[in-house]
Amino acid sequence: MRITLRQLEYVEALARTLHFGRAAEECFVSQPGLSKQIAQTESVLGVTLFERDRRTVRVTEAGEEVARRARAILGAARDLEALGPTLAEPLTGTLNLGVIPTVAPYALPSALDVVRRRHPHLRLVLREEPTARLVSELDAGRLDVLLLALDADLGAARTLPLFEDRFVAALPVGHRLAKRKRLTTRDLVDEPLLLLEDGHCLKDQVLELCHASGGVQVCDVRASSLGTLVQMVAGGLGVTLIPELAIAANAVPTDHLRLVPFARPAPHRTIGLAWRPSDPRADAFELLGAALLDGVEDRGA
Repeated sequence: MRITLRQLEYVEALARTLHFGRAAEECFVSQPGLSKQIAQTESVLGVTLFERDRRTVRVTEAGEEVARRARAILGAARDLEALGPTLAEPLTGTLNLGVIPTVAPYALPSALDVVRRRHPHLRLVLREEPTARLVSELDAGRLDVLLLALDADLGAARTLPLFEDRFVAALPVGHRLAKRKRLTTRDLVDEPLLLLEDGHCLKDQVLELCHASGGVQVCDVRASSLGTLVQMVAGGLGVTLIPELAIAANAVPTDHLRLVPFARPAPHRTIGLAWRPSDPRADAFELLGAALLDGVEDRGA
């Protein structure tokens, strides 16, 4: 007896949800049916994948390894299914695009308009999540391509850089540095630095840039979005770094804020696309990247 792709889907879903009911619902199968197929998979492999009792489900070490390989196999199978349409005409059908929150609201409105005009037979399904979640969904095959900062840890993903998104210092009005025409990251040493909450790759990028300049004083207060972060700076709680992408989208109110650019070479993040190495649609993703880039540049970023 051989293991089927369907059984691998059951194993992956249960390893991720740790709940037979939710895994069965996600896989559109009855709970007894899922349990039976999990047991059959364990029998074929000759190992226990899950420890279960009436209240909990735990993944064994063997289960973790099988689930990891199942995600890779399922992703490769989905890539194979997607190959046919791309051979006939690239960028047709449905494409699942993941985007990080510090890019989506600022780049997508103008960029997607260009994508729609150039590729009218493409249906984009958007998913906005922090980087780590997007990479996990990409590896599992539930997302096809990501638009995000390539400076983050993206595992083995193939990448296509699109543009550099420079950072600008955001200071309260009246701050000692507010009248400067240019800054360096060393100017921010010992300044109270405000950051996004954990899970946002922008937080890690800003921290890395500032630590490289000699250390910073990180505030305990964390914001859930760039909008909240800007309001905290305007309220005099500290300083931060804002990507130009958000400024160009007029998403940063400047009434009680001073935005000061950095001297060249200015600190920046690289925005681009990422996809699985096994996905055969690299040419199609390059076309998508070109359309997204033109849309962003048309907007003036």
